[in-house]
Order: sequence, then structure tokens, then C-alpha cells
Amino acid sequence: MRAKGESVKKHVQEHYSAVAKRAEAPCSCSCCGPVSKEQYAEMIGYTKTQLAALPQGAMAASAGCGNPAALAGLKQGEVVLDLGSGGGIDVFLAARAVGPTGRAIGVDMTQDMIDLAKKGAEEMGLGNVEFRLGDIESLPLEDDTVDVIISNCVINLAPDKDKVFKEAYRVLKPGGRLMVSDIVTKGELPKVVRNDPDAWAGCVAGALDEKVYLSKIRAAGFHDVKVVSKKPFVELVYSAEVEAHKPA
Repeated sequence: MRAKGESVKKHVQEHYSAVAKRAEAPCSCSCCGPVSKEQYAEMIGYTKTQLAALPQGAMAASAGCGNPAALAGLKQGEVVLDLGSGGGIDVFLAARAVGPTGRAIGVDMTQDMIDLAKKGAEEMGLGNVEFRLGDIESLPLEDDTVDVIISNCVINLAPDKDKVFKEAYRVLKPGGRLMVSDIVTKGELPKVVRNDPDAWAGCVAGALDEKVYLSKIRAAGFHDVKVVSKKPFVELVYSAEVEAHKPA
């Protein structure tokens, strides 16, 4: 099981390293199938005003399925952590929401994404952001140090989601909250899909049934776990925004 998990991580890491490199290429195409990246971003919940302020490289590398920072009710002075921050767009939006007295931290396991995100932060002149190389199954943060955790279409990529939610619970302060946009399913996916590395990197093979996904969040210690919205993705697969809280 561990060998398979490490193999999945390696494939996902290589896939998103290539995405980051393409995003930085001078002729990088800003497209997402039949619609542009900007159009797709609006479809999943970002506003034109938010998108206009974001670096082009970060936009080109984006692969989310929602806008968790907008749903998290961020307040001035809060510390926000983004699990699997990629090119950094949700970190940038969170940083602006929490203001100069707050802080936004992104954790990603791909160095090329970290480099791209740091470049974007410099372009935007944001001094309250930080990007750390790390695995969301073993977060490089101390216990009880974060007010809010967000994540955008990333936890489905993790082979051990129990570890992810336990780590999220560990680093959240008492009373902290979790707001996740992710891919879930209605029922089990076929084994042929589950065992396809490209389907893992494409945010499908690692998706869990919604009820199983929510049960894992509760098992980590969270309460008031609920789905606040859903969007269709492909047959039997959809994106969902999930909110949960750590007891005070």
C-alpha cells in the first residue's frame, strides 16, 4: 500500500512540476479545454475583480474546482493555510482578505510550484505570504498555529486522506475551521480508473465517495462537518465545498 502511495505521489509531483514549467513558458497557453483559464475560474466561483489582480503565471498553473477562500469567511489578522497551494492564487486572495496583520501560508510538494508562487507573490507585492515545500500528509507547521485551513482540489490527490485530515486538525488552533473545495464521487469508481496514474493526476482516481470523505473529516476530530455547495464534474463525479470546525 505504501509503495503504491509513493508511486502515486511521484507521478502527481511530476505532472504538476510540468504544469508549473509550462505556466512560466513565454508562449504558455492560457486555456482549459474549450474555455480559457479565466472563463473556467469564473465558472467555479472567482470574480472578474479577483482574477484581474492575479499573476498570469499563477493563473496558467491553476487547477482548482472552487473558491474556498471566498467561502471561508476570512477575517483581518487571521493565519490561513492552503493545503496544496500550487501557483498560489488562493494564498494571494487569502492574504488580501486577512490584511497586513494576518498571514497566508501555502504548502506544496512540488518545488516548481513553490518557485512559481513565490514569483507571483513578488509581482503582487505581498509581504504577508509564505510558501513551504512539504507533504500535506505531514505538514511542516507546529501544532495549534493556524486559524483557517483552505484547500482547492488537492486532497483527492493524496493517497492517505486520513493523515491529511489528522494533520489539518493538528495544526489548527482550537476553534479553527476548515474549508475545502474538492472532487468527490457518488459511489465507488471502477478499479481500472483507481489504478490509472494519469486519472490520479487528473483529480479523478483519488476521489472518494462523498459520505466516506466526510466520515474521514469527522474521524480526525472535526465537528459541524457539512457540504455547503456542489457542482457536477463528470458522470458520478462532482466538486463539493466542505466546511468543518475544530472544537474550541
